[in-house]
Amino acid sequence: MDATDLDRRTQTRSGCIPPELVSRLLERGHADVVEQQSGRGEWFCALAWARLLGERDRQDDALEVLAPYLATGWWTAVVSAAELLEGWGRVDEAIEITRVRMEAGHPMALESYTRLLARHGRADEAFTLLRPHIGELSLAVALVDVATVAGRDEEAAALLALRAEHQCSDFPWCCRGLSRDMTTGLLATLLERRGRVDEAIALLHTDSSTTIDHREQLAALLARHGRVDELRAASAADDSRYAVQRLAGLLEERGDVEGAIAAYRQADGATVHAPHSAYDLAQLLARHGRGDEAIEVLRVRTDIRTGDDWLLHALSDLYLDQGRPHDGLVYLDALATAHEGEEDWELYGLRLRLIAARDGVDEAIARARSHSAGTTSYAARHVAELLTGAGRTEEAVVVLEQHAPANSHDLAACLIDLGRVEDALALLNRRTRGRGGPTDSRWHDESPF
Repeated sequence: MDATDLDRRTQTRSGCIPPELVSRLLERGHADVVEQQSGRGEWFCALAWARLLGERDRQDDALEVLAPYLATGWWTAVVSAAELLEGWGRVDEAIEITRVRMEAGHPMALESYTRLLARHGRADEAFTLLRPHIGELSLAVALVDVATVAGRDEEAAALLALRAEHQCSDFPWCCRGLSRDMTTGLLATLLERRGRVDEAIALLHTDSSTTIDHREQLAALLARHGRVDELRAASAADDSRYAVQRLAGLLEERGDVEGAIAAYRQADGATVHAPHSAYDLAQLLARHGRGDEAIEVLRVRTDIRTGDDWLLHALSDLYLDQGRPHDGLVYLDALATAHEGEEDWELYGLRLRLIAARDGVDEAIARARSHSAGTTSYAARHVAELLTGAGRTEEAVVVLEQHAPANSHDLAACLIDLGRVEDALALLNRRTRGRGGPTDSRWHDESPF
């Protein structure tokens, strides 16, 4: 078992049994398969099986399952084991296995170790360990969180104030990712936690006109403290969506649905300039039984922004949810006519569920196969979804098998549903290893990309 290979396979989900299929195996009563595969280098099986053993009060057996993975030095296994131990109340052991990695110099261990200490009555010790690392972004965030538990907010604020004087010359290299803007955001967090909300707001207002992160943080802060009038003012001047989204969310929580709708339709035209706001408004309307209005909102938006495929997906979903597949197809036909020529598959695929809802699955499949891309692996996935949705899993398998190993996870899911577990495992165990053997990486936690 090699840490580099484990990391590559879990990050890319290739050559392994992914977590969604592990859950499927357990749901279908194949716990014995998960147990067996956990000892064969299948990390997601091992983690699921260890959790299951822990729930059965077999904690030591669970740790034995994870032991081979821990032995590789793989950080993901260390973190998972520590989380399990902490959840079982075996905090000292969780701290110990994290401490060992920290003292060995693992670049990610200090943050995990100190957060673990802070959660279990050793926040002051954690703060002291983090203090020298105030210049590193992730550790600065951890220090701010730990400071509140340790009662050392003032000290953390003083450290950040010194960092706030830094002028970035080559972000992120010159400041290791902790820019002046990020420092300002952390200072505002500390001010809010100390009850100095007005000061936090003023600090964020300083840069909110140019810094998107500050606009988002400011909107969230105003919403948390019920500052509706200030949120209205912020939403009128903010084209980043955050303020109007927070304002509408706050009003909806208070039962003022009309006010939330009005927030999205405010005079500065948030929905005209921001397609995301139109989407949010449509979802709000649909939640409150106003599906036809929701459809109209998205239709106006897609007429303006015909290249936003994700909006067309959302609109198609709304047509289905409202029981209007025919109207959805008429709209897509009009778009196709306006653009002339054949639609690419990404847009054509939107039709299939609408056709299935109106004319039946077989008609939708026939229409799919009539498209020039209808025999491709990505079209096969859409056809298989239609078939499985109609309870015709055997036919879905036939379709997907024609393109194996493409769509291997979809095919494996169908095989598991049919009880053909060995076939599913054979498909998934065609390991896709990276070029060459294990690297000389000290920690084996780098992304393969």
